[in-house]
Amino acid sequence: MRGVAVKLAYHCSHEQFAPSELLALARKAEAAGFDAATCSDHFHPWSERQGHSGHAWTWLGAALQATSFGFGVVTAPGQRYHPAVLAQAVATLLELFPGRFWLAIGSGEQLNEGITGEIWPPKARRNERLRECADVMRALWAGETVTHRGLVRVEGAKLYTRPRARPQLFGAALTAETARWLGSWADGLITAAQPDHEHARVIEAFREGGGEGKPVHLKVQLAHAAGEAAALQGAWEQWRTNVFASDLLADLRTPAQFEAAAAFVTPEAMRGPVRVAADPSRHVEWLARDAELGVDLVSLHHVGRDQERFIADFAARVLPQLRGRGEAREG
Repeated sequence: MRGVAVKLAYHCSHEQFAPSELLALARKAEAAGFDAATCSDHFHPWSERQGHSGHAWTWLGAALQATSFGFGVVTAPGQRYHPAVLAQAVATLLELFPGRFWLAIGSGEQLNEGITGEIWPPKARRNERLRECADVMRALWAGETVTHRGLVRVEGAKLYTRPRARPQLFGAALTAETARWLGSWADGLITAAQPDHEHARVIEAFREGGGEGKPVHLKVQLAHAAGEAAALQGAWEQWRTNVFASDLLADLRTPAQFEAAAAFVTPEAMRGPVRVAADPSRHVEWLARDAELGVDLVSLHHVGRDQERFIADFAARVLPQLRGRGEAREG
């Protein structure tokens, strides 16, 4: 039987913390024994109470310089970011920090992409645009001179500074349908944990669509505190705007609209979309079950405010348990 050892990343939420605070937390996470870090890439937070929106790519350069482990990000080319400019940013980071950075691309949310004033396309059109962006970025990383006229336009672009190894381009999916489509062309999958272990179906669809043998990353939203009530309250205060279906999350335009949508979300409704537990052993059980899916890396996003407690408690009581189980099964 496959061991449950899995790499664990610390998620840096730009929506919730200032860039300087996130940098300090990333360094603490590395010192505590996390294997890697991930970060969000937002222009707006999900709610006014979260209150931040640092520029991910500026921050990534600082974070990679200040640490020695790897970083990943999920981003959305095609509207807020031109794919050629994004390809250049990726190439620069990997030239500076070989082997320490990866990215996943998705179709995005209007919350962030809508700032350009362009029409927000339907999902099928966004997926078509996403695939064009992937092709453009890969051609640039290969050293080609790219002219492309489609849903995105590129004229005579060439990257003169490129990394030694071609970047891996993960795809981001929350549904089985999108994951199956990504399996045919993405180098890997990143998805989010869902209630009732529904993410297992998303991962299975990716592999059925052509992703067998490719790496899979999983982002887990969780809430941990000294007591169960505090964990639940922290999840509700910070993350109640994020419990909706992916189609609604993609189409709302402003933090105020997310606040309005969440007006009737109760604290108890956070259980499921967020893994709420004060007892670290409960998180170990959840994560061990995730690892059995063949996930290569799990990014842990504690949605509450007390990040230092989370890092310390998980370093002491979660990371060693998972690694110990994996070694026992593989031995």
